[in-house]
Amino acid sequence: MIQFLDLPNINARFENEFKADFNAFLKSGWYILGDAVKSFENNYASFCGTKYCVGVSNGFDALVLIFKGYIELGKLKKGDEVIVPANTYIATILAVIEAGLTPVFVEPNPDTFNIEAPEIESHISSKTKAILVVHLYGQLTKMKVITTLARQHNLLVIEDAAQAHGAKDESSNLKAGNLSDAAGFSFYPSKNLGALGDAGAITTNDKALVDVIKKIRNYGTSSKYVNDLLGTNNRLDELQAVFLNIKLKQLDADNEVRRSIAKHYLEKIKNSKIKLPFYDNSQNHIFHLFVVLVEDRDAFIQYLSANGVQASIHYPVAPHRQKALHRFNHLKFPITEIIHETCVSIPMSPILRALEVKKVIKTLNDY
Repeated sequence: MIQFLDLPNINARFENEFKADFNAFLKSGWYILGDAVKSFENNYASFCGTKYCVGVSNGFDALVLIFKGYIELGKLKKGDEVIVPANTYIATILAVIEAGLTPVFVEPNPDTFNIEAPEIESHISSKTKAILVVHLYGQLTKMKVITTLARQHNLLVIEDAAQAHGAKDESSNLKAGNLSDAAGFSFYPSKNLGALGDAGAITTNDKALVDVIKKIRNYGTSSKYVNDLLGTNNRLDELQAVFLNIKLKQLDADNEVRRSIAKHYLEKIKNSKIKLPFYDNSQNHIFHLFVVLVEDRDAFIQYLSANGVQASIHYPVAPHRQKALHRFNHLKFPITEIIHETCVSIPMSPILRALEVKKVIKTLNDY
């Protein structure tokens, strides 16, 4: 069976470094917000091209903390509307709600799966104060036109970059995390840059936002036992920072392997029953996921499994259809619903072998 994602072998490449740096961490006696977190924050800010990075507990908390930070700074207030993609993982929507804000759903481009400026503009109201874009599956949203639109309406722009570590806009030479006012990243183990547990980060060039978020993530403290704000505990774990520092050095190379595999898929898969993803052959896509659309998804996945190819679904139910978001269940988003009902993620990872890629292609062509 060709695994959808072989995490043990992906991480096995770093095992010796993991063990050596873990031993150093263990002997240091400093296990919370120590040198590893500071080092990773500096390294990841440099990687993204931003002035600042704040390590936090996970990607969901990264988005919540951005919103809470802007509320503390007076740039947002409870109840403000935030435009979001209708087709995203529910965590994006939950983060908006958790911060006391109101999500406004927008349909995506059916080819790129990302939201675009014309549809966003049609949903802007007097209550709209921010746009939360999602670089879904690892492909950058068209940020230049969105940020121009945002400036015209005095709106904040925030990136949910949980799937886009290292994706680059070649027109500006800027990476995900440096294309907006602030960005939230997830380092969930399956991400292109994955920790060995939960972890996340915020990138921005806004020092005032960083200062507030650093307080909020650590009980609202400005110094030990001095609490300026009603904060929480959303710190990046020191040990996860150790692992992330090691893996970050390999990220660009891994992303190139993913792009190479994606190009093979796009060139060689020829089946009218399968809609392939859009890709412009630039560095704007890191292929966290390679998502195809098929009408009879259950039959397709069963066929793949029977032929030794493991697949997954990201994501089977649209957020506005989830029981947890019952107040939005009455809404209709045809493009979003089609994507969620027909999407299938096929194997994609930096350790897929050439023979495995060839088998995946043949299996899809024979469907």
